[in-house]
Amino acid sequence: MNPSSVEVDADVADPPRRPRRRPARVDVLAIGAYALLGVLVCLNYWGDVQHRVSSHLPTDHSWFEWLFAHGAYSVRHLENPLFTARQNAPDGVNMMANTSLLGVTLPLAPLTMLLGPQVMYALYLGAALSATAATSYWVLSKHLVRSRAAAFVGGAFLGFAPGIVHHANGQPNFVSNFLLPLIVARVLRLGEPGRWRRNGLALGLLVAYQIFINEEMLLLTALACLVVVVAYAVQRPRAARERAGAFLAAGGFGGAVALLLTAYPIWFQFNGPQSYRGLQGGVFHNWGEDLMAFVTFARDTVAGDEAVEKTIGLTEQNTWFGWPLVLVALGALVLLVRRSVPARILAVLVVLFTIASIGPVVRFDGAETDVAGPWAYVPDDLPLVEMMMPTRLSLVVVAAVGVLLALAWDTLARAGRPPVPAPRPGDHDADVDPTGPDAGRSATNRRRALRLAGYAAIVAALLPLFPRPLPAQHIDPPPHFITAGGWRPYVPAGRTLVPVPIPSNVHGLPTLRWSALTGQEFPIPAGYFIGPNAAGEGVFGAPNRPTSTLIYATMDAGEVPEITAENRRQALADLRFWRASVVVLGANPREAVLRDLMTALLGPPQRIDDVWLWDVRDRV
Repeated sequence: MNPSSVEVDADVADPPRRPRRRPARVDVLAIGAYALLGVLVCLNYWGDVQHRVSSHLPTDHSWFEWLFAHGAYSVRHLENPLFTARQNAPDGVNMMANTSLLGVTLPLAPLTMLLGPQVMYALYLGAALSATAATSYWVLSKHLVRSRAAAFVGGAFLGFAPGIVHHANGQPNFVSNFLLPLIVARVLRLGEPGRWRRNGLALGLLVAYQIFINEEMLLLTALACLVVVVAYAVQRPRAARERAGAFLAAGGFGGAVALLLTAYPIWFQFNGPQSYRGLQGGVFHNWGEDLMAFVTFARDTVAGDEAVEKTIGLTEQNTWFGWPLVLVALGALVLLVRRSVPARILAVLVVLFTIASIGPVVRFDGAETDVAGPWAYVPDDLPLVEMMMPTRLSLVVVAAVGVLLALAWDTLARAGRPPVPAPRPGDHDADVDPTGPDAGRSATNRRRALRLAGYAAIVAALLPLFPRPLPAQHIDPPPHFITAGGWRPYVPAGRTLVPVPIPSNVHGLPTLRWSALTGQEFPIPAGYFIGPNAAGEGVFGAPNRPTSTLIYATMDAGEVPEITAENRRQALADLRFWRASVVVLGANPREAVLRDLMTALLGPPQRIDDVWLWDVRDRV
């Protein structure tokens, strides 16, 4: 099914394709505009890129900095990138079972070594947003719309929609969607006769690469493509039957190529060391979309209001279109759905995935209702679905709205001048001829006015969604003892440096960055990741050991509890488990109480450079 061959009625029919040169200058301007938007979104990071992280998801920001460092470390040391022992020592982390972004961090490893993970993070984040908009623009202009302006509007929304920019706050894997438009285009071309090998190969390569960027977005794209194919087959059964053979052959070949390239990494993900089965308690299943979120302006847009976010922002802001865009999108669907097959398919996507995103309970304006949502009937342990958040299904709605905007703008652009009838013999009084030039000009003026009103409505709906620079907060650099390599004489091969507090998904954000910003030259215990618990279920971070629990409790209380001989014995046992060489405490808001705690457990520290250090090599 080639998008260029999708059948629509005459009023919105795609003109026959004819050989033409692509206006390269227009394309360059479009991509340049997207690049500027990418810079704008990341502007607050560039003000002090070495010392700023996301205000909303600082731990996620630090995790992805660590991932860039992991890619560089794997390339530099020629280690298996699917697993690392540089975090959560001695057990390590299964990188395929985490959002490892290997398809990005490995090829960009030379740049990370040159620029450092902080610069690489900010640079890549803006580039990923811009690249997603650019590939969307390219696919729309090549396969669906003739108007470059229509493709630009659609591409801008697909790359910088509120739900996408929301994830830019520390989750670059969810803005790295530049392959998805190409995958969708390839799926829709699988039915081309005589090209099943080429189309299947291209699809297989794209799918395989996307697996190493974001599997969840690939799953959402696959679900959306399934709905598109079924909806098209229902509406055009004869055309679907004619293409079915080539479609199935190309799809099967593409699946085989993708499986061949990713079989071992996928096996490693589910069966390798530190793999797990599902998340404990199905925690993601409760994250459904609030119905009011669809008509609310997102936090990171010019019209956003953080006070409203505190009311209904209990989940990710994956839709948050604002009421003007909802009205424009509904109006466009009403006007186009009767005449356009693509519009009807988009309507199906919007309805199905909006309902699916609601979650187990219908929520309205921040409050749970008594109405059960669709996910109330979905088992928590259903394979593949078990780790999905219902709210993220609404990202398919975001994509559908972006394509709808392009289709609506293109339809307006095609509403050209109506033909003027040629003069007939004997017609001498043009002023009284209802089909004369004046009537033609009047009709043309009406069409032009309607077209301008349509453009104005789309622009007015999109302007409030213009993204603001992502909020950033200051973070102190690692101690000089760490960055200058003062730790090296204390940490021999096979031993770990134990930072205080122990890194976790709640505590120890600065100490996790010690590893990232030194190129992971020393391993650390615990960390920020998903790994198995004793039952084999996925949990966030390493299971707490007695000493890490004691450290966190002391930080929360702000005072040192009574330390017993058993606490000291457990501390040495934990350090032995972690294969510790030294325990290091740097500047911290709780530095004084943490120093007193570790002194009570391990004895007096040494003051080395700008850290407190407990050398435990001879004790564990």
